[in-house]
Amino acid sequence: MAGWLGRLKAGLARSSARLSDDLAAIFTGKKLDAEALQELEDTLIAADLGPATAARLAKAVGRERFEKDTGADEAREALAGEIAKILEPVARKLEIDGARKPHVILVVGVNGTGKTTTVGKLAKQLSEEGRSVMLCAGDTFRAAAIDQLKIWGERAGAPVVAGAPGANPAGLVYDALARARTEGADVLLVDTAGRLHNKANLMAELEKIIRVMRKLDADAPHSTLLVLDATTGQNAHAQVELFAKAAPVSGLVVTKLDGSAKGGVIVALAERFAIPVVAVGVGEAIDDLRPFAARDFARSLLGLDP
Repeated sequence: MAGWLGRLKAGLARSSARLSDDLAAIFTGKKLDAEALQELEDTLIAADLGPATAARLAKAVGRERFEKDTGADEAREALAGEIAKILEPVARKLEIDGARKPHVILVVGVNGTGKTTTVGKLAKQLSEEGRSVMLCAGDTFRAAAIDQLKIWGERAGAPVVAGAPGANPAGLVYDALARARTEGADVLLVDTAGRLHNKANLMAELEKIIRVMRKLDADAPHSTLLVLDATTGQNAHAQVELFAKAAPVSGLVVTKLDGSAKGGVIVALAERFAIPVVAVGVGEAIDDLRPFAARDFARSLLGLDP
């Protein structure tokens, strides 16, 4: 785990460096007064924590430290503690219902967030837990996505249900679920095409996939994971809002934290939507996607040792 925590801290280095520099400028050699609290709030907004979260955090720090000499390190510790409180309710591991045969996990998101890679990594991890996994290459628009998922299937020892490029995705998902039920798979992971959240026809297609799935299992999908790219910052809010209207989003996966200075957006999403964050990614390796831990993330975001 120490290796993962080191990678998490390194992955958040761009986010934490910006915050640390700004906090040092605010808190060096002066008492925490109203002006400093306003500067703190502005800094947190600039770090993609969002106005509501920034106001809440500044108020909490002010309540504890107002008119006291507060160094940057003390401020970082105080903020990390308050951020952890916001994140703890949403830090939940992806739970697989053993009574489902299969437990269907639908993976959705806009183009380029890393959905197919996330499906592959989850498949490998679930297989290593001793579960039988089947994959569905529901992104039928990109031949590369189908090929990529087949490679992940080989790594995970998981069969892949795929059609020709351009095949009907809803029909393919139906066939995959029927096969997974027949073969008694523990988990069916369904990859989907990237779709712009503001394109009504593409979101309607996602709704169709779910309707067709429910002809075989009225409760499917049992988990719907929305994959978000951390580099999009505040645009992630619109993605969550609109995907949640088209699909029963039950968990978030935040990828590419290592390429972003916008890691604070996870805090803003937790505050606004309260949707579980089941995993975060800081790289391409299989072990670079891990369950989300509130305290470790909060401390790493502030450049502190987890």
